Amino acid sequence: MSNTTTTASHLSPAFPAHAAWGTAGKLRAWQQSALDRYLETTPRDYLAVATPGAGKTTFALRIASELLHRHVVQQITVVAPTEHLKKQWAEAAARIGIRIDPDYSAGPLSKDYHGVALTYAGVGVKPMLHRNRCETRKTLVILDEIHHAGDSLSWGEAVFEAFEPATRRLALTGTPFRSDTNPIPFVQYAEGSDGVRRSSADYTYGYGDALRDGVVRPVIFLSYSGSMRWRTKAGDEIAARLGEPMTKDAISQAWRTALDPRGDWMPNVLRAADKRLTEVRKQIPDAGALVIASDHEAARAYAKMLREISGQGATVVLSDDAGASKRIEDFASGDDRWMVAVRMVSEGVDVPRLAVGVYATSISTPLFFAQAVGRFVRSRRRGETASVFLPTIPMLMGFAGEMEAERDHILDRPKRDDGEENLHPEEDLLKEAERQKDEPGADEQMSFEALESEATFDRVLFDGAEFGMQAHPGSEEEDEYLGIPGLLEPDQVQMLLQRRQAKQIARSRRRPDAEADLLEKPAEDRPVVTHKQLLELRKRLNTMVAAWHHRTGKPHGVVHTELRKACGGPPSAEATAGQLEKRIAKLQEWATRMA
Repeated sequence: MSNTTTTASHLSPAFPAHAAWGTAGKLRAWQQSALDRYLETTPRDYLAVATPGAGKTTFALRIASELLHRHVVQQITVVAPTEHLKKQWAEAAARIGIRIDPDYSAGPLSKDYHGVALTYAGVGVKPMLHRNRCETRKTLVILDEIHHAGDSLSWGEAVFEAFEPATRRLALTGTPFRSDTNPIPFVQYAEGSDGVRRSSADYTYGYGDALRDGVVRPVIFLSYSGSMRWRTKAGDEIAARLGEPMTKDAISQAWRTALDPRGDWMPNVLRAADKRLTEVRKQIPDAGALVIASDHEAARAYAKMLREISGQGATVVLSDDAGASKRIEDFASGDDRWMVAVRMVSEGVDVPRLAVGVYATSISTPLFFAQAVGRFVRSRRRGETASVFLPTIPMLMGFAGEMEAERDHILDRPKRDDGEENLHPEEDLLKEAERQKDEPGADEQMSFEALESEATFDRVLFDGAEFGMQAHPGSEEEDEYLGIPGLLEPDQVQMLLQRRQAKQIARSRRRPDAEADLLEKPAEDRPVVTHKQLLELRKRLNTMVAAWHHRTGKPHGVVHTELRKACGGPPSAEATAGQLEKRIAKLQEWATRMA
C-alpha cells in the first residue's frame, strides 16, 4: 500500500537513548535483572510476567530505548487493551524521550514520532496495515497485557498476522492465566509431565516477590456477609446469607442482590469503606478510593450514595464516555476522595494514590479479580497498605487468600479420572468479564428481582490468614479493623490484626451467647488459622456432607442446617476452624451410629 510506505522524509527522529534514561531514575532490581537477561540474547520473542504495580511499562520502555539506540529496530508499536492505556503508554514514553502517537489510524507516520500505540481491537480491524508497517521498517512490538490477544479467535489471528514479520516482540502481562484455552500469539507453551501445555514465561516477578521487595503494597481484604432476599423468575421468594452453601445460580442471585443499590448492603459497605479511607488519609492525605461497579446504572447510584456519605461528589468513569480518560487523569493528579468506574480502570490504569477499593461487581474470574486488585497495590513509599472491601463469596475469598499464587495459561483441558474433559466452571464468567457492553443483558435482568439486603462485617483476610468475627456495621468489632493505620509494614499489620482479634475474642468471652469454641483457649494462645487451612476444613466438611447425602438422600442444604442446629454457629463459609471441626466430628458421630 502506497499510503503506508515510509519515505526518507518520514524517518523517526534520532534517539538519544542513554541521555534520556540518565534522568529517568534507577531501575528496580527485577527490572534490571530481566533487562540483563533480555540483552544477553535479544530474543525475537520475550514474555515478561510481572505483578500489577511492579513497573512493566518502565521495563518495556527501557528495552525499547536500548534497541532504538543500538539500531536493532527503527520503530516501536505498542498494543494495549484500551484507548486510555494507549495514551498512558504515550505519556510514559515521552518522559524518557520516546515519542509515541496514540491516535494513529492509517497512512504515513509523522516524522516527529518513534512509533504508534494501538488497541487489540484496532489491530483486529486492520491487521494488514500493521503487517505492512512491520515489513517496511524494523519494528519492536510491545504487546501489553498480551492475554487479551486471546480474547477471541479472530483477535488472536489478527495479532499474529499483523506482527509475524516484526523484528522483535516483547509480551507483557500481570496475569498470564485465562479461563479458556484460546492460544495466545507469540507465547511459548511447554508440555508438563501430565501432558498439559502451559504458558512459559522468560521472566516472572510475582506478587509475593514484589511484596517482599517493597515494590507493591500489602492488601487487607475486608469481607462483608449479610442476609439477602430475592424473587426468582418463577415467582419464588428466596432468603439466604452470603457465603453459605448454595447452588451456582443462587450464589449469583444473592451476590447481585447485595450489589443492588436499592438494598442496604451497598450503603453500609460504602459507609465502612469511607470510614476506612478517612483513617488512611490521616497519614496519607491524598489517598483515594475506587468502586468497581457492574454497570452504568449502579455506578451512578453508588456515586449518589457516596456524596451523601462523604459530603463530596465522586468522579464517575463510564467506559463509553468520551471524557473518561480525562476524568481518570484529573482524579489521579488531584486529591478527591472517591472514583466510581465500570470495568475501565480494572486493568492497567495507573492511579498510584488509590488505597481503598470496593469490589462491587459480580465478575468472578481470577484474571479480572487480580487485575482489579492490582489497581490498589502500586506502592509510592514504604509502609503503605491497601484495603479492598468485598462480599463474602467463596470464590472471591479463595482469590483473596491466594494473592501470591503464580498461575500459567493452560492450553489443554486437564482430564478427569473418568477421561472426560474437566470443563472450567468460570468460562461463562470470563465471557461476562470481557463483554463489550456494560449494562446487564436482558436474560440477566429478567432472571430474578432483588428485594432486600443487609450487611454484616464478616472477616479480614491478610497474607493468607483470616481474622475477625461477625458484627453489624458500626459496631465496636468492625471499628477495630477499620481503624488500622494506613502506614504499616506487613509484619506490623499481621501483629495488629492478631491483637484486634484477641481483643474481640476476649470481649466475646464475657458474652453469655458467645460460641463455646472461642472459650476453649485464652485469646493470646489461639493460633492464627490460615485461609488454606480453613479452605481444607470446608472441603472436608462438604465432602462428608455429600457422602451423607448419598447415604440418606437428604439434600446438602438440609444436612448443613441440621449440623448448624446441632453444633451452633454461622454458615460454613463464615464458620471458624473450631466450628467446622465440630461439624465434621458430628457427622462422624452420626455415621458411626448408623453403621
